[in-house]
Amino acid sequence: MLTRLLRTHLEPYRRLLAGVVALRLLATIASLLLPSLNADLIDRGVAVGDTGAILRIGRWMLLVALVQGAASYGAVVLGSRTAAGFGRDVRGALFHRVGTFSAREIGHSARRR
Repeated sequence: MLTRLLRTHLEPYRRLLAGVVALRLLATIASLLLPSLNADLIDRGVAVGDTGAILRIGRWMLLVALVQGAASYGAVVLGSRTAAGFGRDVRGALFHRVGTFSAREIGHSARRR
């Protein structure tokens, strides 16, 4: 039942969900790339005293960090829009479904408590 509910109400948000997954993947890749860049900065720049390499690798690190932040922000925005829309749709469907109950069904469920 839950699978059917999710499949039915998440269908309109398929593209947004794909965007969330893609942006989270990009942010994760960027996050995993930063330690390698830091190691290169130390090995190729600090250890040998090459200021040019330090600046070049540092710029790459800054760019990767900015991409990571932007991708994470985008994933949060898309995820919140998806969650808000999904919640709205499920509440609307539930309200519509409850509105179709007969007085007998409502009375029966109230007596069961």
